Amino acid sequence: MFLTPGPLPFEKLWDKFFSGHEDRFSVYVHASKEKPVHVSRYFVNQDIRSDQVIWGKISMIDAERRLLANALRDPDNQHFVLLSDSCVPLYKFDYIYNYLMFTNISYVDRFYDPGPHGNGRYSEHMLPEVEMKDFSKGAQWFSMKRQHAVMVLADSLYYSKFRDYCKPGLEGKNCIADEHYLPTYFHMVDPGGIANWSVTHVDWSERKWHPKLYRSQDVTYDLLRNITSIDLSIHVTSDEKKEVQVQPCLWNGITRPCYLFARKFHKETIDDLLQLFSNYTAL
Repeated sequence: MFLTPGPLPFEKLWDKFFSGHEDRFSVYVHASKEKPVHVSRYFVNQDIRSDQVIWGKISMIDAERRLLANALRDPDNQHFVLLSDSCVPLYKFDYIYNYLMFTNISYVDRFYDPGPHGNGRYSEHMLPEVEMKDFSKGAQWFSMKRQHAVMVLADSLYYSKFRDYCKPGLEGKNCIADEHYLPTYFHMVDPGGIANWSVTHVDWSERKWHPKLYRSQDVTYDLLRNITSIDLSIHVTSDEKKEVQVQPCLWNGITRPCYLFARKFHKETIDDLLQLFSNYTAL
């Protein structure tokens, strides 16, 4: 499920990724600003009815729910992966398919952050449904089982709390709905059913509002090897302690690499990635 403002610069790469596996996936595209011109047959006619998305607001969640609603119409769809226009796959199709399908958990990122970018965004208006102790944080890029996708669409109680009380500028806080709603929701309704990490790698080391953007000079075999060798999920709290929370990435009880996809890649990297794809996905 691709969540994008417009064109998908890595369609050629995804085309290569999907090729030969036609009966094992389906594609859905939510383009919020302009309708993309598709270059891959797997993306043609896969645009869903879309609406405006404003960063940080509930419209981001609405777009995710729209994608899930469309994908759930097909009973064959058993696992739902949210990707952006700057995401690329880190392995060949079979590896990712088996990783996601043959485990019974969803990969929803979640950790407890007592600092200003975590609990500091909590509003007491969320009581009694959402208590501060349950208010959680995580990246929006999920990969979830069918039963969890159904639960997201069935929820109106928690959704309404985040719609009304988690938005930028409310009560002088910058609450970003897509960083808190799903981590909090699943922590409350099915904590054992989620992995607490996302299978999409993002580099926040620059400590800015947005993550590192990989340019052509960054895209090397070593970069991709380094990302695919990570087998620990690391979260850092936003308070003065800057507490580092580390957990091994366990797949059915075995430590395995955490990441199947990565972002953010600049559109100029497409040729570098196409060239590397046959090499780096042979891991």
